[in-house]
Amino acid sequence: MKAMYVTAIIISAVFTNVQAAPHCGELTTAYGPYDYTNADHRKKLGVVEQFHFTPNIEKLIKGENLLGDDIHYTLAASPNHHRALDSMAQLSFKEKNIRPAGAKYSIHCYFERAIRFKPSDAMVRMVYSKYLIKAGHPKEAAEQLQIAVDLQPEDPTINYNVGLLYLKQKNYEQAKTYAKKAYELGFPLPGLKNQLKQAGKWDE
Repeated sequence: MKAMYVTAIIISAVFTNVQAAPHCGELTTAYGPYDYTNADHRKKLGVVEQFHFTPNIEKLIKGENLLGDDIHYTLAASPNHHRALDSMAQLSFKEKNIRPAGAKYSIHCYFERAIRFKPSDAMVRMVYSKYLIKAGHPKEAAEQLQIAVDLQPEDPTINYNVGLLYLKQKNYEQAKTYAKKAYELGFPLPGLKNQLKQAGKWDE
């Protein structure tokens, strides 16, 4: 009886591990995966982009295949392909479907795969936060932006976007803190500063 009990525990543990396995697919493919932030890897993606991520596909203009199919092929070869992630996110909104036609996974899976592939890629977090804001999930967007700024604290664009998010939440002190950091780092656009001035929350 004791042996049967131990066996049952082992079977249960194995089943739990299977259930906990990533549901967004393996990252290894016949071609790739290649890191979009690696210059040498980017060269290998030229042939993929030539046929599956043309300017028209990036702009979501109909091609020979379903847009979701071509963008998926690009993201299979390079899970953290920033522009392709953004295009898949925009396609999700355009079709009002978290899994666009032709895509193998949901939009959330594509971001999960990108983060799993390269957790230190701050731009993936930026693109994900952009999607989450538009999808109406500001709390989750803030979490991704905070990770991005922790990964690259000296990036002016990331600091600017964190400031914008705090401004939308009317957390003016935090918005000003990140805005000043962005401008100190050389961010060129005055939009965030102007909005804080209009709210009476900016001081030189």
